[in-house]
Amino acid sequence: MTGGLGALVASPRAWVAIAAIGVLTYAIRLSFIHLFGRIDEVPTRIQRPLRYVPPAVLAALVLPDLMTLRPSVAATLLDERLIAGVVAGAVAWRTENVFATIATGMTTLWLFRFVLFA
Repeated sequence: MTGGLGALVASPRAWVAIAAIGVLTYAIRLSFIHLFGRIDEVPTRIQRPLRYVPPAVLAALVLPDLMTLRPSVAATLLDERLIAGVVAGAVAWRTENVFATIATGMTTLWLFRFVLFA
């Protein structure tokens, strides 16, 4: 076999690269666990930016599903995922309750997907 996916899977260099990436990823994560396990208190200079990690991760997970490439503005605005996301965002802003946000967002999504737009 000359080339293609079969050659890549059988290549020892590919397996070495996969193993090296795995070891480096593990080492980076372990270094933070070790570092924060050795210090008593996280410095304020580090603590301030770390507050924004959970909202950034949530946005990175949720926002791609809310963006659509529909042929018209009306179709984009009537997308059930976007409507549910806006409702969930409003609930999150008003209540600051994670459970209420998830429950309202999922209820709105299911209502639009299976009842109104079915």
